[in-house]
Amino acid sequence: MDKSPHTDPHLNSWIWLSRTRDAVFNARRKELSKYAISARQASVMFVIQALGDKATPGEISRWLLREPNSVSEFLKRMEKDGLIKRSQDPRRRNVMRVKLTEKGIKAHQKTTKLESIHKVMAVLSEEEIGQLVKLLEKVWYRALRNLGIERHPPFPPVK
Repeated sequence: MDKSPHTDPHLNSWIWLSRTRDAVFNARRKELSKYAISARQASVMFVIQALGDKATPGEISRWLLREPNSVSEFLKRMEKDGLIKRSQDPRRRNVMRVKLTEKGIKAHQKTTKLESIHKVMAVLSEEEIGQLVKLLEKVWYRALRNLGIERHPPFPPVK
């Protein structure tokens, strides 16, 4: 017997999670469009900034859960746009290092305002946000395990 979204709690929660992610993502995309920056560019710049000197295409792909070849292609476009600079690691010739250019740093600073995110999340109390984060982390770790990903991408600690 097939379960409808109304009777299958797993499907119903997945639908709400997907709908919510799409709505928040679109609000963020609208905000970033003021700066002519895509959400994907903002994500990559966030990771590069967080990794500092350790930013490589492979490490960026692990953080973003994306295929290395698609990240490499995207980095080429970002370099062409003047947002990043790729260079060979002087100690390991087969490793490419990635850093933000001056233009990339300025763009990244604009993206950290997060006005749309703050507006959306303001509907929740601090306690509710803490509960939400714990629940999403639980689901996220299970999804990673189901994907066979043992090395969890690091993220800034959540308060």
